[in-house]
Amino acid sequence: MLSLSGLLLAALFLVSCKTGPKDVAKTWLTDFYHMDYDAAKKLSTEDTKKLLSQFQELSTMINDSSKKELAKIVVTIKDAKIKDTTATVTYTTSDVPDKEQAITMVRQNDKWLVQFTKNDTMGGDDPNSGGTAPDQPDSTAPPTAPAVGSTDTSAAKQ
Repeated sequence: MLSLSGLLLAALFLVSCKTGPKDVAKTWLTDFYHMDYDAAKKLSTEDTKKLLSQFQELSTMINDSSKKELAKIVVTIKDAKIKDTTATVTYTTSDVPDKEQAITMVRQNDKWLVQFTKNDTMGGDDPNSGGTAPDQPDSTAPPTAPAVGSTDTSAAKQ
């Protein structure tokens, strides 16, 4: 009986550990949009960490009311297409719910990490390209922040 309860506990633990590309992407994107770059770095490749450090420095130029609006953004994960050690996760955000975006994930040392580069900040509208960047309202984002042609800045201007 004791070994059965131990097995059940272990199974519950494994189910509760959310480490797939969808879960990691949702956590990373939420941290990114909420400007919690230190938390996002924990789920990032080395190159992504460097880029996030640049965003972190630039984020000091964003006013507090805009930061509060960004903190309200909710990320909804739509799908993940996994191929070997890479995945493309598609998602939407509450500030632009009709625009599907994508982020690239890589599996390193048995962990899914976000691979976000300067090339991603150039954007693109094809969610299957793996090269679109998280979109932020143009008026609140740092000058080099990812803004994939967003024209919806209503949340930031309130």
